[in-house]
Amino acid sequence: MNVQIQPPRTPAEAALIDAFGERLSLLPGNGEVTLKRDAAIEAIKAGLPTRRVEAWHYTDLRRLLTAVPPFDATAAATPVAPLIEGSPVLALLNGTASKAAAIEGVTVSAVSEKLGDGTYAPALGPQDADDAIGALNSAFVADGWLLNIADGTVLEKPIELQNVQAGGQVHARFAVKVGAGVTATIVERQTGTGSALVSSVDNLVVGEGSNITWVIVQEQPDTATHLGQFNAWIGKDAKLTLFVMNTGGKLVRQEIRVVTKGQGSDFQLRGVNLLAGDTHTDVTMVLDHAVPHTGSREIVRNVVTDKANGVFQGRINVHQIAQKTDARMACNTLLLSDEGEFSTKPELEIFADDVQCGHGATVTEIDRNHLFYLMARGIDEKTARGLLVKAFVAEVIEELEDEPVVDALEALLHNWFQTHG
Repeated sequence: MNVQIQPPRTPAEAALIDAFGERLSLLPGNGEVTLKRDAAIEAIKAGLPTRRVEAWHYTDLRRLLTAVPPFDATAAATPVAPLIEGSPVLALLNGTASKAAAIEGVTVSAVSEKLGDGTYAPALGPQDADDAIGALNSAFVADGWLLNIADGTVLEKPIELQNVQAGGQVHARFAVKVGAGVTATIVERQTGTGSALVSSVDNLVVGEGSNITWVIVQEQPDTATHLGQFNAWIGKDAKLTLFVMNTGGKLVRQEIRVVTKGQGSDFQLRGVNLLAGDTHTDVTMVLDHAVPHTGSREIVRNVVTDKANGVFQGRINVHQIAQKTDARMACNTLLLSDEGEFSTKPELEIFADDVQCGHGATVTEIDRNHLFYLMARGIDEKTARGLLVKAFVAEVIEELEDEPVVDALEALLHNWFQTHG
């Protein structure tokens, strides 16, 4: 008989379990929500995922999460200037929703209200058996924003969702339901000033014929742990473009889980990981092509310097019914340091026989010939390196075809290189 012996809990696991006991009575929710929270903390008690869990093979959370800060009721966070000037801002300040901006065609409510009356309970279930981020967030989430965008709405300015932390623990939820025929851009900002543990879960439902662009900018300080999850379901003839930019954080895991639910749906992922210092950043995507005649294209660009460690795992599942799927995935990495590392794991799992699917990955250094070409024309080495790095990344940013968003993201790229180039 084999006896499974659970290893002793790590300090981080023990701190999370203790914090739950202390916080439960302070968290909003009726009996149904409390049951969901109890189930979530039981998953944490079973242990944080290690490299033995395939989905976490490159990010051993049990080992990497060495400490958990306590909740800090005195921490005060303030909204940051919107990425795009004039954008309406819905801010979550150290875990609490602030006053909501009025947006024509958009109904806005706080997650705390829906937790309180129990209507948000169904959303607290795990995505799968290895959903550690979902479990952590479900156990502790206290607030966030719920948006319902009416049919036919065309937003002239992006909506900016801000999750601003000032230390301690912050657990946020953003849920957006998009009606039919909507055109909108949503910017999600994950930022702060303190040493914190942050979990954030997004749920997006895209209605028929809509065109949605969602931009995630993660710029946490290099003392913070950020665990993010983006879940989306795309309807018939709808298009979702997701842009993810990681420029900070000590330990970062950004999950992307997308399902094409309607024929003619299209998913586009563009990712930029700017990694420096002694940091670890993991972007893991699972995309399900669940119906026929759908398409997707994922391009991820990574710049790695110092002792940074990065990961991109991308899995595309093409269901048996999903004939005529067209899915392409590429991950390209530029290593600027001999001590930096980046691991790439592309996967295709195809059960249909009439599809076009492919993936590729490259890792390279700066081309010395290109560097020499620029320096021979009077450009100093640092500036020349910066131009080459920016060109490598800007190609992906410019695909967004939204000039104010492109300009703002290129400004973030410039600022990062000024510090780390």
